[in-house]
Amino acid sequence: MNAPSTCLATARSDSADVLVAADEPLAALQRDCGGEIPGTIAIPALLELVRKTRSFGLKLGRTIRATDGQDSISAWIEAEPADDGGCTICVRSWQAAAMPSEDTASVSAHRTAIERDLAELSARLDSQQNLLAVECEAADLAALAAAMRGGIGRPWTDYVNIAGSSHQQPLHWRLLDGAALVIAESDRGWRAHLLPQEVPGAEPAGFELLLTAETPPRRAADPAPLKVPEQPVMPINGPGLVGRDIAPVLRQPIARIIANAETIRTRMAGPLAEEYSQYAADIAAAGQHLLSLVEDLADLEVVESEDFNTAPDRIDLADVARRAAGILGVRAQEHGIAIDAPKLGEHLPAIAEFRRVLQVLLNLVGNAIRYSPDASQVWIRLESAGARARVIVADQGPGLSDEQQARLFEKFERLGRSDAAGSGLGLYISRRLARAMGGDLTVESAPGQGARFILDVPADLLAAAPVTGPQPEQSGADEGGD
Repeated sequence: MNAPSTCLATARSDSADVLVAADEPLAALQRDCGGEIPGTIAIPALLELVRKTRSFGLKLGRTIRATDGQDSISAWIEAEPADDGGCTICVRSWQAAAMPSEDTASVSAHRTAIERDLAELSARLDSQQNLLAVECEAADLAALAAAMRGGIGRPWTDYVNIAGSSHQQPLHWRLLDGAALVIAESDRGWRAHLLPQEVPGAEPAGFELLLTAETPPRRAADPAPLKVPEQPVMPINGPGLVGRDIAPVLRQPIARIIANAETIRTRMAGPLAEEYSQYAADIAAAGQHLLSLVEDLADLEVVESEDFNTAPDRIDLADVARRAAGILGVRAQEHGIAIDAPKLGEHLPAIAEFRRVLQVLLNLVGNAIRYSPDASQVWIRLESAGARARVIVADQGPGLSDEQQARLFEKFERLGRSDAAGSGLGLYISRRLARAMGGDLTVESAPGQGARFILDVPADLLAAAPVTGPQPEQSGADEGGD
């Protein structure tokens, strides 16, 4: 098809592709695309045509397409080399048509894809916004992710603070979508995005929770954590083969297996026979065990490196103990086990890394729940001993012989257990962490008398004297964990 011979508008560009002069409507399109006259050609398709014309030294013509923000423009334009090294431009035809209305479904899908790509923590929730599975990439959300994984079955809002909200949680999901969050262990601002799993004619069967940061993570050159006298902060070890290459590859598929199994188990995807729901529960439990093993192996690699160090800070052992008890409270209730944690008002200042102390206490309290009989009790006590601060976790389990105590903290030691629980690394890693913080982890026990695990770390002598609440009556836990 031949182009019309009449020029509807003309324009000139120089050897630097600057649009020196232009008639309407080309001049208006140049401005709508963010350019000026004179100014570099801002219409991408026209700029490409002009550059090729100068490069080849030939007269060229083509249809260009652009938009002025309201209309879609289609025009036949010819460009011819000029004596000054620029081009003369002729607009032969010009058609403007209203742009099609936005496809709300595709816009929503695009926005969702962006949020998933930016999310540094994601979780699968059931219809009541209770946690089913958690994935995390941000270092400053590691403690939050660990707490959430330890609190599967609880509302996700138990682990974050909703900025400016004093309402009972969880709120309706539409009120929480886009809410600003404050997370204790992170100095960045966060937003929550809830993606519902739609069911036609009914409330959502579940949700995908995405946490996105308002600022990027701190770079290595940013200010370091607080330095404590006589215990300088050393560079934290970088991950090795497992932590760097293997664990990141395995975490996501395992977490998806767990999430999908939980979706099937809870019948969120539709009705299901009871035996298949139990199969899904077994798959989810096996996935959780495998994920725990991956995390343990990554931790093992870190704590066994020659230059392993922690980042000491001023913490309150009573607060950390209460958090550990809260995280594992649901698991304990499932077995009728009561956790007697430090009361509000009790404090015990110490010098240690918050995240690592929480990790150790979660392991100790989790073990106490696992090996205690149903309808028993687990105690968490605080003890100040001069320059040392201690947390004691006591249970009413079967107790340990001297020979078992001697082997308890060895790598991969499971004391002859054949069940699937545990990797045999938790106590080994916990002791390594305790010693890296300038403390220790020990055990006192006897067969039939339960066990007392004692986490010992340096006391914060510069803080105020410990404030303790009223002590409970003497119990078997103080006599060896009966």
